[in-house]
Amino acid sequence: MADSLLTLDIEKPTAGGRMLARHNGQVVLVWGAIPGERVRARIERSGKGVLFAETVDLVTPSPDRRDAAADWRCGGNVLAHVGYERQLQLKSDIIRDAFARIGRMPLDAAPGVAASPEQGYRMRARLHVRGGRIGFMREGSHDICAVGPTAQMLPATAAWIEAAERRLRADRLQGLTSIEIAENIPASQRACHLELEPGSDARAFATLAGDGITGLSAQVLDRRASETLSGIPAVSDSLGPLQLRRDARAFFQGNRYLLESLVQRVSGLVAEGPTVDLYAGVGLFGLSLAASRAAQVTLVEGDAISGHNLEENARPYIDRARVVRTSVEDFLRHDRPAAGGTFVVDPPRTGMSPDAMRAIVRLKPPRIVYVSCDVATLARDSRALVDADYALTHLSGIDLFPNTAHVETLAAFDRGL
Repeated sequence: MADSLLTLDIEKPTAGGRMLARHNGQVVLVWGAIPGERVRARIERSGKGVLFAETVDLVTPSPDRRDAAADWRCGGNVLAHVGYERQLQLKSDIIRDAFARIGRMPLDAAPGVAASPEQGYRMRARLHVRGGRIGFMREGSHDICAVGPTAQMLPATAAWIEAAERRLRADRLQGLTSIEIAENIPASQRACHLELEPGSDARAFATLAGDGITGLSAQVLDRRASETLSGIPAVSDSLGPLQLRRDARAFFQGNRYLLESLVQRVSGLVAEGPTVDLYAGVGLFGLSLAASRAAQVTLVEGDAISGHNLEENARPYIDRARVVRTSVEDFLRHDRPAAGGTFVVDPPRTGMSPDAMRAIVRLKPPRIVYVSCDVATLARDSRALVDADYALTHLSGIDLFPNTAHVETLAAFDRGL
């Protein structure tokens, strides 16, 4: 059935950015559409009883449709054709649908989603390198597409990427596979980390530093150690009284415009008393509490790079911030957190592991604040917490990646209500 054309009525959004329609009772997931539209769509493939399609023509367009300046498949910009206010509604609908369908928790009202400026918001990215080109991977392909037209990153960042491409070609540099790029909020610091094929000469890539880069590091993938090629391959930010430093490779929330608001939202949900910050990263949430409230915080991080940054960032708060560098599962298995207070969890897309969930339920913290980058695993974990005598007391979205299908979700649970 591939390449067949169907006329479809678009019903609702789905979590990956496609929109749901039906053809003769069969679900069709469609790129490039908006709920309420009638479109002509080309079938790309089928799988597990579902058809996958791409819009090729509009029969009845939505009033919320707009021209997308960039390739919508580049950088995950799959909602760029949708007016921004409608995007926020769609993301709210996605959260509500996941809680009803996966979590079996129908919501009385759609949660609000906080808006972001649409351009220049992104201060972290992993860039792919192929054939002398540097950029994002185009959705559904192995092709590299340019960062600049997506407008996710600042013009100065896009300019450095273009200059780096020219340098790769001019110097005939081979072996670069990917680049981790990190900026601080004001973009006064921009650090990059290069990943190189085994046998590559890392020093040959020092010429990529150039203007606009304050630090450059590299690692040849058959060697354990990373090598600094230029400057300081880390960036620093001030968030109120808190100073946070992070390596270009460390995980960190990616939206410069909503970062402080996200921290404030999380802090506002944390109850008085001791706090346990699981998946603490470089200390964004837990150390913000230690700095602003003088709260007693235990911060747990298993990643070697983020954990090293976390220890450095926690030094000014040694009297009230305890850093534990181990996996969340190992910590919960062997440690005994102080009774009362709040657990803050910010897990990866896979959500909390079964072992972590069982251990948290066993410890019975009175409040859990959950920061999620995947609404499906949040809905799954929410069901597990509700089944363990927790009540969902807060749910909201934060649009950290406008024009993409991603939505960050913040939830709070209280025990025994």
